[in-house]
Amino acid sequence: MFYIVMTALFALAIYVLMYTLDPYAPDYQDRLSSPGVMVWPDTYEDEKVVIAYNASNKKSWMKMVNSIRTLIQPYNDTLQEHYNPHNCTAEKYFLQNSFNGPNHTKWACAFYQSTLGDCSGIDDPTFGYTTSQPCVIIKMNRIIGFLPNNGTGLAPRLICTVLEGSENVNGFEYHPYNGTYDLSYYPYYGKLAQPTYVNPLVAVKFNLIRQKTAQIECRVVAENIAYENYYDPFEGKVLFNLTSMS
Repeated sequence: MFYIVMTALFALAIYVLMYTLDPYAPDYQDRLSSPGVMVWPDTYEDEKVVIAYNASNKKSWMKMVNSIRTLIQPYNDTLQEHYNPHNCTAEKYFLQNSFNGPNHTKWACAFYQSTLGDCSGIDDPTFGYTTSQPCVIIKMNRIIGFLPNNGTGLAPRLICTVLEGSENVNGFEYHPYNGTYDLSYYPYYGKLAQPTYVNPLVAVKFNLIRQKTAQIECRVVAENIAYENYYDPFEGKVLFNLTSMS
């Protein structure tokens, strides 16, 4: 009888726990109040990112190209039209109170590869790595329910700064041109609710000259995105060294 009672209590506790859990979102995510930021090519070395390549050496730059290709493969325009056909409203939060998508899901907005312009790989499949004008792609990590700028309607924007070697960078350009992550991709409702969701991206094309090396910091600017966390150097920003050899 003792073991029967203990088993019943244990089963009851598990049942109550599972009954109170939300399958679409974690109950506790207080440590994820501000998103991390990542860069591609993802050549991470401990807590540093070193993007170094030789434009004359195919083996050297193909490593960078393959990294970016792997990232943007799901963003193919045709795939996005198929999986995310919903007509989203740009520059506006996509709030959804019900599951109106296919198979009891929520809709997700398409992000097209062609949005990345010169860094899309459509016209230049090498993303500039056969020259001194390489592209990098910056992505924010997902946080369920996160609203950039606390729901005020201001889109988060990427700002890149040359920390060292500014004389070696003859400008850079953002794609999309304004460097913003459109509000229609927020909030994110989780993988179960939005199985076809893809993160918005911002690409940056650099023009390297002279020594062709620089240290870059790219930061996502929004009221509720921190970037000075000593214990997490990738929260809100990413720092990388960019070097082109020939």
